[in-house]
This record gives sequence, C-alpha cells and structure tokens, in this order.
Amino acid sequence: MKIVVHDLNNHRHQLDAIEGWTAMEIIREHGLGIKAECNGAAACGTCHVRVAAQWLQQLYPPREDECERLAELLQRHDDSRLSCQIVLDASHAGLELSLTTDCEITG
Repeated sequence: MKIVVHDLNNHRHQLDAIEGWTAMEIIREHGLGIKAECNGAAACGTCHVRVAAQWLQQLYPPREDECERLAELLQRHDDSRLSCQIVLDASHAGLELSLTTDCEITG
C-alpha cells in the first residue's frame, strides 16, 4: 500500500505504508521531517497535516483529544488532522496528505 505526502516544499512523495501504522510513523520513517514531538500521544500538535479534500470523509472523525489539540493550533483548517491519529488500513491506499508548518499552538 502507498500513501502520498506533499512535503514542506510541495514535492510529492509516494510512500510505502504499513497497515496498522499511523500516517505520522510512515512519514517519519521516510525522513520527511515531521516533528511529532510527543511520538503519537496526541499531546502536542506537531504532526499536523492537511488532508486532501477527497479523503476527508473517508477518514474516521477525530476523537476528543485530537480535537482539543487541533483547537490549540494557531493555523487550524477544516482539513487539519494529527497524522499520529490516522491509523492506516487497506482502505487508505492512495491517501493524500500535506505537511504543514502550522504547528504553533496558542498559550
């Protein structure tokens, strides 16, 4: 399975993905420079990505803890998600995400 990630320079990367891993783990494993400071605990927001419009409805909705972290971002968008909370399965083949520098939190 592959997912597509646009890096901070908007270069498109097709990444081999492993079912059961999070998008954050795949992005980090491929060395694309995602911060992910809390290592997937949904505690920091530094793995913030934007999800391509055609994929938004295909992902399960964010849990309360993810919504809380996203609400703390200064640059939250309707397509914002924490990549550490996107657990990949076969239905996510071709998932398209964009890295963002919009990881600064309020307060």
